Amino acid sequence: MNVFGVDIGGSGIKGAPVNLERGDLAEPRHKVLTPHPATPERVVECVQEVVGHFGWSGRVGVTFPGVVTGGVTRTAANVDKGWIDVDARAMLGDRLGLPVTVLNDADAAGVAEMTFGAGVGRKGTVFLLTFGTGIGSALFRDGVLVPNTELGHLELDGHDAEKRASTKAKEDEDLSWEQWAHRVRKYLAHVEMLFSPELFIIGGGVSRKTEKFLHLIEGIRAEIVPAQLQNNAGIVGAAMAARAGV
Repeated sequence: MNVFGVDIGGSGIKGAPVNLERGDLAEPRHKVLTPHPATPERVVECVQEVVGHFGWSGRVGVTFPGVVTGGVTRTAANVDKGWIDVDARAMLGDRLGLPVTVLNDADAAGVAEMTFGAGVGRKGTVFLLTFGTGIGSALFRDGVLVPNTELGHLELDGHDAEKRASTKAKEDEDLSWEQWAHRVRKYLAHVEMLFSPELFIIGGGVSRKTEKFLHLIEGIRAEIVPAQLQNNAGIVGAAMAARAGV
């Protein structure tokens, strides 16, 4: 069974039909740049372009980089503040003319990894952390999602953690892999102190490059592994949520 997934990120909006038996993209994804400012109207136009590229007709799951409750976007850290308290599910559904499900982007990626990737069969406390424009978090306890944790906004060195340890921070400050890994280690140590997880899954675009930094992160008790679905996890998780009608 194929269902369409769209992943809205701070730098790109990407989507594709997903084969939910395999947990993989059924066709190569289509990506457009996230507009700036990323207002609701402009982002919805981009989502329409991505879905229209495939001539899709059916359920669509869409991720959003912020808190989502009942299809309403409650926060907007890396997109325009106009998204706060928008009924994104209704807005996207009206524009696409299709049934739409909206959920937090890291939650979507986490559900995909727990079902098809690095978290399969893992019990206890597990975190999927996505490093990109910001830092997204998905928390699982014995395989059950605790939604909308948004732990990229924990304070680290007097700032939101994602302002210090995201891959955008690495690029903006021209940090070496060693320098950036030191910041990621401090962030993981803080999360570990709060939650004592058994496993950290590192996702986002940087999951394709874990050989450059993962071995540099020392002193963390929890196991640390790269996401297996890499940067497609959000698309897969969005499609899974759409199928479930969540």
